[in-house]
Amino acid sequence: MTMGDAAILWDNQGAALALDAPSDGLALIDAGGDGTERRYTYGDVRRLSGAIAAGLLARGLKRGDRVAILSANRAEYLLTFLGTMQAGLVSVPVNWKLPAETVGYIVGDCDARLVIGDATRLPLAPDSVPKIDFDSPVFTALMGHAAMAPVPMRPEEPALFLYTSGSTGKPKGVVLSHYSHLWAISRRARRPGSMGTRALIAAPLYHMNGLAMCQTTFSHGDTVVLLPQFTTKGYIETAAKYRVAFLTSVPTMIAMMLREKELLARSDLSAVEAVRMGSAPITQGLVDQVRALFPKAQISNGYGTTEAGPVVFGPHPDGVPQPDVSTGYAHPDVKLRLVRDGKVVDDEGALEMACGALMTRYHNLPEATAKAMTPDGYYRTSDVFRRDANGFFFFVGRADDMFVCGGENIYPGEVEKMLERHPGIHQAAVLPVPDELKGHKPIAFVVRASGASLDEQAVKSFALANAPAYQHPRRVFFLDELPLAGTNKIDKRALARRIPEQEAIP
Repeated sequence: MTMGDAAILWDNQGAALALDAPSDGLALIDAGGDGTERRYTYGDVRRLSGAIAAGLLARGLKRGDRVAILSANRAEYLLTFLGTMQAGLVSVPVNWKLPAETVGYIVGDCDARLVIGDATRLPLAPDSVPKIDFDSPVFTALMGHAAMAPVPMRPEEPALFLYTSGSTGKPKGVVLSHYSHLWAISRRARRPGSMGTRALIAAPLYHMNGLAMCQTTFSHGDTVVLLPQFTTKGYIETAAKYRVAFLTSVPTMIAMMLREKELLARSDLSAVEAVRMGSAPITQGLVDQVRALFPKAQISNGYGTTEAGPVVFGPHPDGVPQPDVSTGYAHPDVKLRLVRDGKVVDDEGALEMACGALMTRYHNLPEATAKAMTPDGYYRTSDVFRRDANGFFFFVGRADDMFVCGGENIYPGEVEKMLERHPGIHQAAVLPVPDELKGHKPIAFVVRASGASLDEQAVKSFALANAPAYQHPRRVFFLDELPLAGTNKIDKRALARRIPEQEAIP
């Protein structure tokens, strides 16, 4: 293999726990959703994940068999995720916010031999596949086995399948090898300080954001504080209660949290040292608000893809300060290029990348795999970036989100960032609507800032004064909050259903 194998300390992704983490070191706090709390040391995690591995093999599962996990975030989820891989099996985290039909498709597409999860979400899976409830005697018996040593794995063998959200068509199963995420883990530098730094994870574990952060935290010997799912109240109260140092989130989660002014005012969040937002673009206004709330914290704008991993950008090699809304400078172990109209360019284009974390393929989709990968081994992200004179990258928008209005290309993310510069706008989401003359026109859904008395004309006037006229939203709809999809990003399909069908868009 390439790109610095010597730095990779494990051959099985399920065993990627800090080698020097003491057995009594705190690995995981399951904060629960009902006031309960369960704590697990590194010794507990090693023992219980190894026991689950042995128990799964005792059931007759064979190396390479797929095991689906269908549950809200909880300790057993992470223990099973690690245990399946330690056994040489393939872990398949499944998005339980999808319809039962789609969950059934994923379970069938990956050919899962077993589904493990919680009682609330297991019914989404087809009954044709054996199921184990985390709270059942059968799972208790799994954890009662004597722990086995992790199976040595070849670098190219699959460790997990992560299914894309399926915003267009059916979800695609991204096959990730043991090497891919072990490479990514080895490239994520730990912040200075003693072991045991606490990281709050509320993003769903079926998504790269939350899952990769748990893996990184374990590999550093630090402590995962796990919530079953995100709520603004639970997120703030848990961060304060457990003196969390590291917050990882998608920007929408942080934006929702910032609206809880009374709760924030009475919560002690002084332990927060770093806030990492990823999986969606951020705005300068959001960064400014986060900086005001956490004046001592390092604020970072993360970027990654399911197909090519979470390690893409880093600091400037010459120490040039990174602009707030930039995703960073190309990581030294990652090859990046921008492509526009089929040519490599320096300024703005679709990002292509090559690194050690690249997927093996899309499961059972050779044509989609060939379309996503270039002949020379780069992954086509379909994300458009701009690069400035210092080499810093800035996310512009999804190439497939871009729409044309009167011959002009519009990226919704760019319009949203412009709108959110208005002091009266807390959040904005921009969508296209069809138009016979222009092709498409932009409209906006807006959440007012606390206390703001903003109307539609004020939003339009601000847009016309601060951006090209073709970008201004032709209609503005105000909401108390924006709906979230299963990945805690803004659910634009849900917003599209709120557009009045018979209402003319000027």
